[in-house]
Amino acid sequence: MKFLVLIYGNPESRAVWDSLSDDQKKEGMAGYAALHEALAEHGELVASESLDDPALTKQVLVRDGKPQTTDGPFAEVKEQLAGFYLLDCESMDRAVEIVAQIPEAPFSVVEVRPVRDLGAFM
Repeated sequence: MKFLVLIYGNPESRAVWDSLSDDQKKEGMAGYAALHEALAEHGELVASESLDDPALTKQVLVRDGKPQTTDGPFAEVKEQLAGFYLLDCESMDRAVEIVAQIPEAPFSVVEVRPVRDLGAFM
């Protein structure tokens, strides 16, 4: 089964990151590298990316066949999508277990969502 793990940042989580020393930031990034390596070794990592600043976002609406763009950010909430993992693992329980290993999970909001299989429609 595939699961999308969405990691949300907010002003408080960004402040935590900014308050870390360079050594602590390196340690956090090493935690991510170790997690990536372990997930890849187990065949559970499909993709993972960190997203850039929400202020660099463009919202695209297609109206009358033409794209219209607006600069971001757009959400009227504190949390902004900061990164994601696309996992291929045995169960929701396993996906949740993996989330507990994400270095910033203790000070962020993380959502796990099953990926819908649309293969029957192809």
